[in-house]
This record gives sequence, C-alpha cells and structure tokens, in this order.
Amino acid sequence: MTSNTIDAKMLSKMFLAGAKNLESKKEWINELNVFPVPDGDTGTNMTMTIMSAAREVSALGENADMKALCKAVSGGSLRGARGNSGVILSQLLRGFTKSISGKEQLTIPDLSDAFDKAVETAYKAVMKPKEGTILTVAKGGAEKARELIKEGMEDMGEFLAQVIEHARYVLSQTPELLPVLKQAGVVDSGGQGLVEVLSGAYDAFMGKEIDYTISAAAQESPSTGRSSGYQAQAEAEIRFGYCTEFIILLSKTFNIKHEMDFKAYLESIGDSIVCVADEDVVKVHVHTNDPGLAIQKALKYGQLSNLKIDNMRLEHQEKLFKMSGKETEGSPVQTSVSAPVQAPVQPPKPVGFLAVSVGDGVNEIFKSLGVDHIIEGGQTMNPSTADILDAVDQVNAETIFILPNNKNIILAANQAAELMTDKNLLVIPTKTIPQGITAVINYVPEMSVEDNEVTMMQEIGNVKTGQVTYAVRDTMIDDKEIKQGDFMGIGDGGILSVGQDMLQVTKDMVKAMADASSELISVYYGSEVQEEAAAQLGRELEEAYPNCDIEMQYGGQPIYYYIISVE
Repeated sequence: MTSNTIDAKMLSKMFLAGAKNLESKKEWINELNVFPVPDGDTGTNMTMTIMSAAREVSALGENADMKALCKAVSGGSLRGARGNSGVILSQLLRGFTKSISGKEQLTIPDLSDAFDKAVETAYKAVMKPKEGTILTVAKGGAEKARELIKEGMEDMGEFLAQVIEHARYVLSQTPELLPVLKQAGVVDSGGQGLVEVLSGAYDAFMGKEIDYTISAAAQESPSTGRSSGYQAQAEAEIRFGYCTEFIILLSKTFNIKHEMDFKAYLESIGDSIVCVADEDVVKVHVHTNDPGLAIQKALKYGQLSNLKIDNMRLEHQEKLFKMSGKETEGSPVQTSVSAPVQAPVQPPKPVGFLAVSVGDGVNEIFKSLGVDHIIEGGQTMNPSTADILDAVDQVNAETIFILPNNKNIILAANQAAELMTDKNLLVIPTKTIPQGITAVINYVPEMSVEDNEVTMMQEIGNVKTGQVTYAVRDTMIDDKEIKQGDFMGIGDGGILSVGQDMLQVTKDMVKAMADASSELISVYYGSEVQEEAAAQLGRELEEAYPNCDIEMQYGGQPIYYYIISVE
C-alpha cells in the first residue's frame, strides 16, 4: 500500500530507480538522435549526469534527511553534467531540489511546486529554449500536475501516474513541434530520457522490486567504508596505494563550488573518490599515492577527524603471504603519510586558453597557437562541468578563454563559468574545431580582454564548417534519404551531402559551403584517412577553387573523416 506523502527515504529510492532505469535505456536513447551519426550521445550524456548524482545519493545511506539528499542530487548532477541534455537535466534536478529541500514530507502540492521550479530553472539555463525538446516534456508534466491539483487529486500514486502519462503524451507530440524529428521518424531523445527517469521513480514509489545498487568505484561498502571495488583492485595491480579516509569539521564556507573544486582536486591525485558534504562536516574517501596532499587541501576548510590511512599494497602482500602459507612473524602492515612536496608558486599570467579537442593533430595545432590546456573530448565524449572546472585549475591565469568547439558542450562551459569564483572564465561559443582555431588566431595580446572577446565572437561567425562521417541507420533528414553506411557531409545547418563515395560526398559538401567571397579552405583529415587520399582531395579542391588557398593538415580525429572550414 502506497502513501500519499513522500519522505527522504522514499525519494532517495525513487531517484536511484530513475537513474537506473535511464542507464538501462541509454543505448536506445542514443539511437533516437536525429542525425544518425556514430557518436550520438544523448542517452550517454544524461546517464553520466544522473549517475554522478546517484553515486552521491548512494553514499549517503538510507538515513539521510531531505536537505542532505537534495544537496547530493543537485551537486552531483551539476558536477557530472555533460552535453546539452545532461546540463538541462541537471538544471531540472537543481530547481526541483531547491523547492523541496526544507521539507520533511512531500505532498502533491509540494511536488507540483517543485515541478514548476524545475521547469523555470531549466528554461533560464538555455539562452534560446526550443520547443519539442526535453524542456517541452518537462513543462507538460508540470502543467498536468497543476491541473490535477485544481481537480482535487489526493491519491499520490494516481497523481504520479497521470503526470508521467501526460509527459509521455507530450513526448509523442515532439515531432509535431520540430519538423526535423518528424522527418527522421523519432521523438526527442532528451525528452525520452526524462520520461525514463520519471518512470523508474514511479516504479519505486509503487513498490516494484528494484536493484538500487549503484555500481561505481566511488561507492562505499557499508561494512568497511572502503570502495566496493576494493577487493577487485586488490586482486589486480594497485595504482594508488593508500586508502585515505577522514572527516572535515568545517570552519569556513564550503558551498557547491568549493565542493566541486575539492572533488576535482582529489580526482587529480587519486581515484575511488567519495566527497559528501552534510551541514558542517564533509566525509572524504580517496585512494592516492600521497595522502598528505589530500590532507593538506582539506585543512584549508577546517579541522580533521576520524583520520584513517591504510597501505593497500602491503595489505595485499600480507594477504598473499597468508594464502601461500609464507607469512612471517614481525611483518605488520605499515601506515605512513608522505610529506607533500610544495611546488614554487608562480604569479598568474593575465590571460590563458582552454580548448576542447580530440585527435593528436588537432591538439598539436591548438598547442602551437598558444592554448594552455586541452580538454580531451568533443564529438565522441562531451566533458562534464567538473571536467572543465578541473581543467581551469590547470591554467594559472587571471582570465581564461574557453573554446568548447562543439555546440553540445557550450552549456556545460557556461555552467562552469557561473560556478567560477576565483578566476574570470569567458566562454567563446565555438561550435566546431575550425571556429576554435579561428578564435585563437585572432587573439591579440596587446588588446584588452573585452576587445578580444568581441573580435573572436565576430570572427568565428565568418567560419563555415563541414564534417564528413557515416550513417549508423536509415533515416530521412533535410529531404535527403540516408541509408546505413552512407557517407554524410554535415554542415552548420544540417546535412549538405550524402552518398557512397567519400571523396564525392566531401567535394559536394565543400561546394555547398563555398561561394564567390570564399578565400580559404582548410582541411583536417582524420585518423582513418590515408595520406594519399587526403592529398588527392587537396588536388581536386585546388583545381575546383583556384581563387582559394587550400590548407591540408592532419587532424587525427576519430569518426569524422574530414573536418573542413571555408572562410
């Protein structure tokens, strides 16, 4: 028998069940992406976002109150947010938890208010909200909740069922709002992901048998407090030798930004991270080769309690001795803390650059142009907000320009900029690698930060980009029939060319981008393209566009055979 209210224990189960249900459907959701590209990743991005929060919720245990639960959900999803769909999901969760954090029992009106706050927060996070997406599905659910309250709905189970049923209906209508969905014959993938989260949560509320285990290296075992992956790690080569645990008794402010920074630091020196803030304490667990570094960082926020350091390599050796019958007397497990090595502090330079990139050739191009740090990722793996903040820490500069170089990373970069307190993080909304390269080239050290920002924004608008890859399924987009295995030339606004001959598809794509004012065509060929094939393309482009400079460079990017810009 279900209750008509939801307490923190039930909400925790509902959230974990929703996360698990999304995780189980992620590949199917990936396949709903409109463009049938091999790196369609909506399901993956949403799953990695919500599982980041699920690990923190799981670490809290069953007795957490509503405030601690809400903080884990909001902070974990914010840190783990990847891609546009992941960032929007994190904002939905952020708004929802902000509305309910101070309550002990959630009623139907409480949930309706929280749904409204979730939608409001998510819409604000997107510069130009587009209907027919996850936002529309969320808004539809919130509107249904308000309607049910007006009708006098008092049964929580029925309330949840009808809200989800309506959200699913709104999802089915997304192709009517976005013609590109209708032509491709799919519903919005982000909206589908949200419906799967809600459906999993409903199953938990109704008492369906669910495995709530969150399988991750950072999940703690109730019996030992160590990572649940500890045994497996002990049986393999141990990368980080000291299992380090402690509690910080906070004496300074420790907000979500501090928590993200501290966790990012722990990830830079080890693995099996647990960092859960609750009121005036922070529980910490990390496997590292230098516990002193973790301790020194923690002492900046307060005093330490319950400090425990185990040498896992010696423990493992002792276990092997016992198993082999070779244990010797007087060989106790030793515990030690190595003294942290202080690097000389260098004054920050005025301006630095971060770029998201993938491919050894493209990475080298960015580095040669003065980019300080490369964030690995892009089309094949969108970095999270936490990844970006961690990279910011690697650049010793007062102002840092970040080049996302992918439209699906801009929101995460903006979210990182909002969380930044000690550095000025400026996002240049580059949507492609060539736009990023153009932005760096047009930076002038003698100009002010503000003038450089304006110049770079103007210059990236002059860059047209096309990318050649292959189709992973049959579909219809932009009135072009696409068959699985076809090569596709994808431009800034959609599909430019399709066919079974890569060279011809590439030339047709360039033809669709070039015009009489074009002066430069830059070609970055990928890891799967032979140098001879790239050279042939270069010769044919030179013949077809005698008034343009043709630049051929090895990019080394995966999946995309060619990335080509026209300026």
